[in-house]
Amino acid sequence: MRLLVTGAHGMLGWDVVRAGERAGHELVALGRAELDVVDEEAVVHAFARIRPDAALNCAAWTDVDRAESNREQAHAVNADGAGNLARAAAAAGVPLLHVSTDYVFQGDAPLDAAGSPRPYLESDSTGPRSVYGETKLAGEVEVLAASAGHTVVRSSWLFGLHGRNFAATMLALASSRDPGDPPAVAPDTPDTPDTPDTPVVRVVTDQIGCPTWTGHLAPALLGLIEREVSGLVHLAGTGEVSWNGFAREIFRQAEIRCRVEPASSEQMARPAPRPAWSALGSEREDVLAMPDWRDGLAGYLAARAGMMRA
Repeated sequence: MRLLVTGAHGMLGWDVVRAGERAGHELVALGRAELDVVDEEAVVHAFARIRPDAALNCAAWTDVDRAESNREQAHAVNADGAGNLARAAAAAGVPLLHVSTDYVFQGDAPLDAAGSPRPYLESDSTGPRSVYGETKLAGEVEVLAASAGHTVVRSSWLFGLHGRNFAATMLALASSRDPGDPPAVAPDTPDTPDTPDTPVVRVVTDQIGCPTWTGHLAPALLGLIEREVSGLVHLAGTGEVSWNGFAREIFRQAEIRCRVEPASSEQMARPAPRPAWSALGSEREDVLAMPDWRDGLAGYLAARAGMMRA
C-alpha cells in the first residue's frame, strides 16, 4: 500500500512511519516543511502528485494551553487543515484516517447501568471545554462530512520516544531534582522508604484518562486502514488512571525512587481546562482493543533504554 503520512515528523507520525515500513508499506512521509495542511492548494497538488492508496493525518496543533490565546492558528491546523486533507482525499478516491483526541469531551464521567463511571464511547455526546478540544472536534466534523470512507480515531494521553510527553517529563524531573528543592510542579514510585535525597513531584489526582504508547497506537492505526474500518473510532490504552497514578507507575517500572505528592487541578491551574474524566472505550465490534496502558509504558521504557544505549 502506498500511504501518505502528514505530520510525519511528530511523535505519533514518527512511529506511524516506522510501523508502516515494518509492515511492508510504501510510505510518503511529509512534515510541515514538506506539506503545510493549512495550504489547500498544496494539499490538492500533493494528492495528485503522490497518488496514495490511503492517507493518515498526524498533523495537529497540540499545544493545549497556547491554543487558548491562539484560537485562529489552532483552528487553521486542527479544523481547516483536517478539512483540506479530507476533501482532497475524497476527490482522489482514497480513504483518510485522521487522529483526534479525548479533549472533545466535557469530562463528566458517563455512568453504566450500576451507576459506576464508564469510558466514553463513540456514541456519547461531546462538549469540549478548551479551544484545543473545540478545534479538534471541528476537524472531526470536517473529515467525516467529506466521505463515508474516512476514519476519525480519538486517542488520549499519548507518550512516545520522539516528542514531548508526560512520561519523559516525569523521568527528567526525577533525575534533575536536588534534595533541597521544593516539589516540582507537573501538569497533568517505588514504595520504598524516602530519604532526604528522595526527589519529590506533585501531580494531579483528579484527572482520569487512558495513557497510550504511540508504539502501540501506530500499528493499530495502520490496522484500521488495512481492514478498511471507517467512521468514528476510539482507540487508547486499555484501563484508566489519574496522572498521579501514571507518574507512580512510571517511577515504579523505571525503578526510580521519587515521591509523588497529590495535587488538585485547581492547585495546578493551567490556561486551558482539562476534562476531569476522559477515559475512552469502543462499542464497535470491528475495533480491536489496545494493550493495557501499563504494557505500553513497559514498551516505552524498554525502547527508551535501547535508544539511550545506541
